[in-house]
Amino acid sequence: MTCHSDSILSVLSALATIRRPRLLLRTARHGTADYRRETDLKRVLRLPATPAPGAATLHRLIDLEAQHDAMRTRPLDEVGNPWRAARHVEILIALIAEASLLAEAVTPLPRD
Repeated sequence: MTCHSDSILSVLSALATIRRPRLLLRTARHGTADYRRETDLKRVLRLPATPAPGAATLHRLIDLEAQHDAMRTRPLDEVGNPWRAARHVEILIALIAEASLLAEAVTPLPRD
């Protein structure tokens, strides 16, 4: 197996372990219909330019989403950045859409 496929497998493995509330995921899945990679991804990642698709971008989104989930589940009396549902959903939208792009890129085409 190549290094490239190892990184893809690690991303898919990380995605398989994510467990979130059903409403949060349903909302994000619904939002993928309006996802526009060029504008949305650089806004979500707060970058000046849209990064290349691939495992590295998905790892960044997974890490960012984990940070927001930690804010969502922390005790109410803990001080820090407030959890914002809208921000969490937009990160999940990007994560789902980028994972779909990666899956499409690595899925073999059917033989004729």
